[in-house]
Amino acid sequence: MNIAVGARKGIIDDLFVGNFLGKDADIVFDYRQKVTRSFEYLQGDYYIAPEFMDKVVCHIVKNYIAHLLKTKVPLILGIWGGKGQGKSFQTELIFQAMGIEPVIMSAGELESERAGEPGKLIRERYRAASQVVQNQGKMSCLMINDIDAGLGRFGNTQVTVNNQIVVGTLMNLSDNPTRVSIGQDWRESDITHRIPVIVTGNDFSTLYAPLIRDGRMEKFYWQPTREDIVNIVHRMYEKDGISKNEVASIVDTFPSQALDFYGALKSRTYDRSILKWVSENGGYEKLGEILLKRKRVDKLPTFTPPKRTMDALLESGYSLIKEQKLITATKLSKEYLKNMD
Repeated sequence: MNIAVGARKGIIDDLFVGNFLGKDADIVFDYRQKVTRSFEYLQGDYYIAPEFMDKVVCHIVKNYIAHLLKTKVPLILGIWGGKGQGKSFQTELIFQAMGIEPVIMSAGELESERAGEPGKLIRERYRAASQVVQNQGKMSCLMINDIDAGLGRFGNTQVTVNNQIVVGTLMNLSDNPTRVSIGQDWRESDITHRIPVIVTGNDFSTLYAPLIRDGRMEKFYWQPTREDIVNIVHRMYEKDGISKNEVASIVDTFPSQALDFYGALKSRTYDRSILKWVSENGGYEKLGEILLKRKRVDKLPTFTPPKRTMDALLESGYSLIKEQKLITATKLSKEYLKNMD
């Protein structure tokens, strides 16, 4: 039995359906389906850029005390900038530091084969964040990652009905942040908490202009300085015994690289150790047994992490740079299509 509808009026049995608690007997079902995000995986001491922290904290606080301010407060904060610069990660670190339990969406949820579904989903998620404030006494917000990938207009990209409805939904939320319908009948007492919205993206010029106007969206361009990058990367490598001066040397060796490049350096240093671990445990033919078919009580063979050194990190960096240049220099699609005139 589908417990979401199993106790609804007119679905199975009307005998015990009353008007006191409404028509849905299982009134807490929506809250059992947890859509909020917690940050147990963020273990360790990370660096948050002060400018980034100030902007996000100010936006969240402004929206929570908007009723006290005698001015128009934009509901949406749009954080935009180059790829891989830590926009989403820095925001999540701030949520963790402030004790916020947010609802996080991605651009992949902004399209559906059903017209209107993504717009309704945004309103449901907004109300879910409001319920966190009301029922748990915690701060919350709605965050949509890579919004321009879902709503942006690139060249001859087709605009769908869902694109239009999502844009309209976000504009309506900005204009009416405390009255949010998800298809139910309006009730005068149905007032939703005002929930700040944060969106990230690379190019907001591709978005519908009335959505990003100043009254609805406050824009923040994030381009970390060399000092920000050194501090963030140093915290990343601190436990590996890499000094701040060594980190600065790595950053200067690979200038103009995004923050995710330095995370990829760390990941690349594991490659040789992983291949050695595979070889020591029977080779690639035995991987299925080791990784999937072992009993739950059996532990995986011990993996020894590599010792990270400046030489190993620089070697990984040059390897990544080589791959980047190959992608831009070798455009295989042109080779495939050159004879198809």
